[in-house]
Amino acid sequence: MSKRLSKLLIGKLHLYAGLWFGALFVLLGLTGSAIAWMPELDAWLNPTLLQASKPAQGQVFQVTPATVQTVVDRLTADPAYGKPSQINPPSDEHDVYVASYRQKGKPDAFQVAIVRQVMVDPYTLQVKGEREWGRFGLSRPLLMSGMFHLHRYLLTGDVGKTITGISGVALLLMALSGIWLWWPRLQWKAIRRALTVSHGGSWPRFNYTFHKAAGFVAAPVLALLAFSGIYFNLPQLVVPVVGMVSGVIDKDKLSNVSQHGPVISVAVAMSAAQQLYPHGQVSRIALPAKPNVPYDIRVRQPDEIAQGDGATRITLDSRSGQTLRISDPLTASKGERFLGWQFPLHSGQAFGVVGRSIIMLFGLMPLAFLLTGSMIWWKRRRSKK
Repeated sequence: MSKRLSKLLIGKLHLYAGLWFGALFVLLGLTGSAIAWMPELDAWLNPTLLQASKPAQGQVFQVTPATVQTVVDRLTADPAYGKPSQINPPSDEHDVYVASYRQKGKPDAFQVAIVRQVMVDPYTLQVKGEREWGRFGLSRPLLMSGMFHLHRYLLTGDVGKTITGISGVALLLMALSGIWLWWPRLQWKAIRRALTVSHGGSWPRFNYTFHKAAGFVAAPVLALLAFSGIYFNLPQLVVPVVGMVSGVIDKDKLSNVSQHGPVISVAVAMSAAQQLYPHGQVSRIALPAKPNVPYDIRVRQPDEIAQGDGATRITLDSRSGQTLRISDPLTASKGERFLGWQFPLHSGQAFGVVGRSIIMLFGLMPLAFLLTGSMIWWKRRRSKK
């Protein structure tokens, strides 16, 4: 009796979580499938904005502290742009410099932070164009920006971020309850039947067997995506638990910040980062908005699982150039490594093209489960009536 009651309660949990959050799961799955390929899609949609021009004969692609400093100086001297808050050097010979500017006093209808992005060609060092990252739109420059903010924030800022985190909790419960409901007797015949999709001239049978078998295969991946989504959007639920098992550094505490002297240049800050990681690639430099604010530099090391900008972060004193803090995923504690794995797994970067392809495929599964699950529920509801 207790086993039957447990199955009934877990079945109700699985059902109503799917009915209440099903449409949101589909939205997050479809947008997640698209942004798994965001850099490539964005560059393909905006070749004149995000792809470098052809180099002149004999011209060699290079990103050095001097070239980065030249880009920052040219933008700072131009009254149309000014000093950027962040500069992203090109990752390869086809990429461009991206200078970011915080947009103060420019509210968005969807309560999303808007960042002005200015693209600079690595060969001519001329501005190629600009766009507002975070602005929702269906135009080519804004399409991937809108897709990302729809996936992360539901276009409503922190409110949407919280809703997405709650949906992650619901998805995790659905995945775990689905595995519990699927679990057959430990006999080969029962296991084979539970993993078999059959039609036999009956669409209700197909819906049920597909939902059951495909759900078991997809549940571990969806549970992983749900957990990482909870961490991104509701870290206060995850970080303390991980910290109880293995230490997690409090990144808000800085000491020995210089209070006097001129601010060092971008070139000096980048050179300091390269000296610390000579084999790494500087991917992002956040410039200090005030003299007492440090430089925050992102580096991608060759052995990191995180692609794109990487996950190595260096905090430099903006006056002395001294290292205030380093967050290195290769030497971090077990807890920090565990948390550092979440984004590469969530985006598929951890396993390259294969990983991103898997994320794209499983991003389509919530749609299949919503359709088949709704049909199963509707048939049972009609049968009861």
